[in-house]
Amino acid sequence: MKKIISSILLTSCFCGITGISYFPKATPAAAQVSPTGELLYNFYGRSIPLRVRQDAVAVSFKPAGRSRSGAPVEASYLKLQRDLQGGTRSLSGNNLEVKPLGLRYALVNLPAGARSSPAAVTQRVQRLPYVAGTLPVLSRSDRDETIVLPNEIVVAFEPEVADQAAVQAILNRYNLEIIKPLRFTKNRYLVRSQVESGTAILAIANRLNTVPGISSATPNFVQSVTYSNPGMGFGHPSFTDTPRATDSLKQMLNELEEQPSPTPFKTELLPLQWHLNSIPLRGKLLPRTDIRAIEAWQQSNQGKGVVVAVIDSLIQWDHPDLNGNVYKVENVPNPLPGEVHGWDFAQDDPDTRISEEELATLLPDFQNTFSLSDEKLLEQYADLAGFIPFMVPDLPESEIPSFLRNLIRNKIAGEFHGTWSAGVVAANPQGEGGVIGVSPQAKILPIRVFGLGGQTSPEVISQAIRYAAARGVDAINLSLGGLLPSPEQVEAIFEVLDANPNLVIIASAGNESLDGVAFPAAIPGVISVGATNLSGKRAAYSSYGGRLDVVAPGGDTSDSKRGGILTTGGTGIDGFWQGITVPDYSWGHALDSKGQYVQVQGTSFAAPTVSGVVALMRGENPNLSRDRIIAILKETSNYQGLNLSKADTRAYRLQRELGFGSAPNFPFLRPSGVFPLPEPIPASQYFYGSGLVNAEAAVNEVKRSLQN
Repeated sequence: MKKIISSILLTSCFCGITGISYFPKATPAAAQVSPTGELLYNFYGRSIPLRVRQDAVAVSFKPAGRSRSGAPVEASYLKLQRDLQGGTRSLSGNNLEVKPLGLRYALVNLPAGARSSPAAVTQRVQRLPYVAGTLPVLSRSDRDETIVLPNEIVVAFEPEVADQAAVQAILNRYNLEIIKPLRFTKNRYLVRSQVESGTAILAIANRLNTVPGISSATPNFVQSVTYSNPGMGFGHPSFTDTPRATDSLKQMLNELEEQPSPTPFKTELLPLQWHLNSIPLRGKLLPRTDIRAIEAWQQSNQGKGVVVAVIDSLIQWDHPDLNGNVYKVENVPNPLPGEVHGWDFAQDDPDTRISEEELATLLPDFQNTFSLSDEKLLEQYADLAGFIPFMVPDLPESEIPSFLRNLIRNKIAGEFHGTWSAGVVAANPQGEGGVIGVSPQAKILPIRVFGLGGQTSPEVISQAIRYAAARGVDAINLSLGGLLPSPEQVEAIFEVLDANPNLVIIASAGNESLDGVAFPAAIPGVISVGATNLSGKRAAYSSYGGRLDVVAPGGDTSDSKRGGILTTGGTGIDGFWQGITVPDYSWGHALDSKGQYVQVQGTSFAAPTVSGVVALMRGENPNLSRDRIIAILKETSNYQGLNLSKADTRAYRLQRELGFGSAPNFPFLRPSGVFPLPEPIPASQYFYGSGLVNAEAAVNEVKRSLQN
């Protein structure tokens, strides 16, 4: 599996610098607050209100090291959980819920009615020998989210401040010290305050953004962005078990009235991949709602020679359907130690697959859902079970144990979101039982930026984007959204786009069903992708309106798993099943009993669908510019097969009367923080951008342009 290695810090030569006291010391920072008492975070001159959550405390851990035997030591979050709860329960406990945020942090949630206050928890936690400290937990004022504020700021200097003495002088003025220079870029550092902590870090960053010579200063927020089934689908078939999984699958395939057209790739699961060809599930009489991938394969090299970087969570690149298409990094300048198949920026090591320590963290909860009786399960996870009636008021009490099992299983399966995304781009089965990606001959460069619990930061994502560009990829897929807008990520994207005119970046529009796509999809130059379902409607969760470019199938499992996007899963590895019997039924998102294949929904899977189409286009013309690829993608997209729901039609009518982009409650309506020009557009464009991507038409247009 993964070898945990120490963080790699690029060396910087600040020794022997004199004259570093040109400027007087800055006065201590005080957190900037709004008239309502909210903290303010500045994003290119726009103030985004943040609030301190009183129901959570973040904990940072000291490095865990290794045991004398060389085996992984117990995860720090499990130690904390035991010390706070007096037991070993992991998803529930005595009013305190401890969640891992990667391996470096944990979140202690205090449910309503908890006996412990944040101050009491902080005092108790800080006495533990393996704890480095506690950190404030923030949220935007209009949403329930987790934003941890460590004592870290990403500071970028203007080109004229290239002299290291000048850099150090500015940092000294504000009592800052360098943690490390960022890789794959120049004049950019991760720094920390020597005198301040807590919410004062926000004020320091805001002040640094006004300092001459500093290009940007971004608090290195640690955010938790986890996959949850958009629209949830609580109580629907997607959350129930399917008995005799293998026999049920065969029966379902035999009952299909139509079979897919002849294809260069043979697999029995292809009829369920409706985003590639919807005829098997919709029949020939209804309009097609797919991207016409099979027709594109017949007229192309299926993406051969193209490399797509998948920047995401755990990517099990040794999955049977991915192993043949993983890119091998060779003969690159300044290779990272041990670098072969991409890089894990969340852990700072060469392997994007799950580590032994991470598997040990997830395994108890996962196996409990298969081994515990209903009575024991409800007792073990009493707090979570008690919350289910509020989540799904009409769920019969008898179904709560089954619902609870799949809730936990899906949460753990969702840690492999990156494996799901990678499969949509370029899965290529070695036998007849797997799934096929949109560009089955393309290569994937796996890049991990999310730790367990969806933990990530601007520093991690920006380095990953620059790394992908440095490794010469043709396209970057960002199946991530809902992040707090970050100057550091804006600058990273602008840098790589300016330096690589052929590089294409594709991002998911977001699952918030809001007017205005999420960040970073809203950044100019990025292709933003919304999601449609099998019937050709906008998926109910998909964001729309401002800055939406195109749409692609993203799935809808609210009625049936069959409406989801079928792709590669991560829980099929043997480690999850050691010591327990593999069930004979499928569960949660899983198509099979082990979860080697899943059926999921989200704009997270519409984006890699478009990334695969871009790979098909680039495979026919490696020299095609980004601008031309985007133009062809939009020109060949259309509204055939798409139809507006009554709800969307009425929402458009209301917004048209009010004025597009006119709502006063920023940043809720435009969660990305990036505003388009408000202008009247047709309803079809409002919800679908330029339309549903058409791989066949896009490939043909690329080939036609080569002949001219």
